[in-house]
Parts: sequence; structure tokens; C-alpha cells
Amino acid sequence: MGEIRSGKPKWLNTQVPAGKQYLHVRAIVEKNKLHTICTSGHCPNMSDCWGRGTATLMILGDICTRSCKFCNVKTGKPLPADRLEPNRVAESVKLMGIKHVVITSVDRDDLDDKGAGIWAQTILKVKEMNPNTTLETLIPDFDAEEELIQKVIATRPEVISHNLETIRRITPILRSRARYEISLKVLELIVKSGIRSKTGIMLGLGETEKEVIETMNDAREIGVDVFTMGQYLQPSPRHISVKEFVKPGQFEKFKSIGLKKGFIYVESSPLVRSSYHAEKHVP
Repeated sequence: MGEIRSGKPKWLNTQVPAGKQYLHVRAIVEKNKLHTICTSGHCPNMSDCWGRGTATLMILGDICTRSCKFCNVKTGKPLPADRLEPNRVAESVKLMGIKHVVITSVDRDDLDDKGAGIWAQTILKVKEMNPNTTLETLIPDFDAEEELIQKVIATRPEVISHNLETIRRITPILRSRARYEISLKVLELIVKSGIRSKTGIMLGLGETEKEVIETMNDAREIGVDVFTMGQYLQPSPRHISVKEFVKPGQFEKFKSIGLKKGFIYVESSPLVRSSYHAEKHVP
């Protein structure tokens, strides 16, 4: 199927951000100069999530060392890691008064530990200062170096997520350094830790129904608990194009298939993103 040049279908329309809680969270994000994947990724659910008291914060700067063809985060040479960031993030979570926080990061292949040390410090500090806030970590692959992944696991967040992003065949086209098998290895380490595990993919990139089901099978075979699926939306003309706007009925079909395969939760609809309804996935 060729590139889609027409406008988005009506089921992808979203509401304009509004509401007291949304404005409160936004003000703190701006005042503390926090990086959020909500804004960097132009997430369509930002109003909904922030309004419900959930936010996704991005640590280790806003410049990624990788250049995946779907991602709107800046690529280049990052600034040095901010050793005060764990405190700043923890304090901001407290000011926000949010019930659930998702922490993610850019890839930092330039650092000796790929950022694992600051990851661990941030989680511990957030938990220390916000004992009533639950926490999900959406981690990079750390090149599947077990020692680095174990640094995150040792902090025991409620949920650890790592996204496959797409099916096996499209992975080399879409992702600049990551590999499908490496991501499966990361997920397997998470599963073995006993912490709630989670992964997700985007649809509309030319995948077939059979390939989506095979991807779900790969995740379930290693024991992943939560699976998410949402429509890929092209951030800019320089990013990979949308091949198909998948209809809501197909997303519902995938959700039914996933639940029958044994996932505890399946989030599957056009507007779903990794952290959509993330607070529901806490054990």
C-alpha cells in the first residue's frame, strides 16, 4: 500500500487540552523545564492523562543518540547528563500531586552506562519523595546489557515497559539501532524479575494481521503481561509515512485476540500510546 496523503479519519480527532488538573500539570512542567514525551511526541491523549493525574516524564535530556524513523524526539549529540535531575524530577512529581507517573528517556548510547545510573537514582528518589505515587518505567534497550537493565529492575518500580514498536519485518526499516531480538531479550529479563511487564507496537506501517498476531505470540511466549497497540501518526514529512489508517473495529479484534492469548491487559485503539491508561496496569 502506498503513502497516504489525505487527512486523518474522524476517529483520530481529539479534544483540545483543558481542565484544572491539566493546566496545573502543564504549569509545573513548563516552570521546572521538564521534558515530557507527552509534548515531544505530540501525544493525542495528553489532556486525558494529565487531567486524570497521570504524566509521562522524559529523563536524560531531550536529544536522542538514535534516529528512528517514527520518533519526533530530536536526534544529535546530547548535553552531559544532569546529575541533579533525579531530585528535580522527584520534586516535580510531588508538586504535580499526580497519582501515577511514567518515566521514559531518550537513548544515551554516548554514556558508559547508557544512562542506567541516573535511571536508578531517579526511580529511587521519586519513590522516596512520593510514597503514594505508583510508577512505571518505559526503558530503552540498553543494548540488552543485563547488568544495566538489572540496575533498573533493582529499584522495583510497579511496572517496567519496553516497546517492540513494530513487527519483526519492519523493525530494521523503522528503528535505527534497536533490533527485534534485542527487545525480546530485554522483555524476557523484565519478566524474569517478577515485575509487571509491558510492551507495545504501532499499527499502520504496512504490517499484516498475521504479523501482528505473531508479534503478540512472541511477547506472550516469554510471559509479557500487558500489550498495547495504537495508530502510527507521521510527526513530520521527514518521518516514515503512514501506510494505513487502521479502523477501530480491527483494533477491537486485536484486543480480543490478545486477551484470549493470556495478556492481563490489552490496550488497543487508534489513539492508544504506550502510557495510555498506564495507571490501570499497576498490580
